[in-house]
Amino acid sequence: MTTTDDSMIRNGVDTATLFATLDAVKGAPEAARFQFRAGNQWLSGTHNRSTIHGYFGVGEERTHERTFHFDADHPAVLVGRDNGPTPVEYLLHALAACLTAGLANIAAARGIRLTEVHSTVAGDIDLNGILGLDPDVRNGYEQITVRFTVKGDAPADKLRELVAQSQARSAVFDVITNQVPVTIEVETE
Repeated sequence: MTTTDDSMIRNGVDTATLFATLDAVKGAPEAARFQFRAGNQWLSGTHNRSTIHGYFGVGEERTHERTFHFDADHPAVLVGRDNGPTPVEYLLHALAACLTAGLANIAAARGIRLTEVHSTVAGDIDLNGILGLDPDVRNGYEQITVRFTVKGDAPADKLRELVAQSQARSAVFDVITNQVPVTIEVETE
């Protein structure tokens, strides 16, 4: 555990630990291999719950400090009971969260103090695809738009560079914009 003083904390990021992590991974690239996992259980109708607790990282099995539970459902207009956001809304959240976390880390590493970061993420989807009513309409989002408001102690062009670098390094942005192989295995009883 690294002890820090307030001068090492920027935007809530422990910059000493951030740079130590970068150096450690440079020295042992295999430590960067992670596997994140989520379990999911159907509850009723379109309502289901995911649980996230364990993952593999830095060469061993690990667990979060607590277990996270996320309910997903559809609103009533889409035959659900609105017990949680839809799965595609979680995707928007994941994109916003990844870009924002990256932006905060990059700003901290560059010595930029942020005073405000706000984003709005909107995804346009045509349900004719999901509902099987039009085979020419894709099932997922047709487009996603992210709008950021960023304020800090740097000129506007430097703040824009933070967003661009966060986009370039975002795992979720990469997953959404590049084709990721997905394997589905089925066990039946």
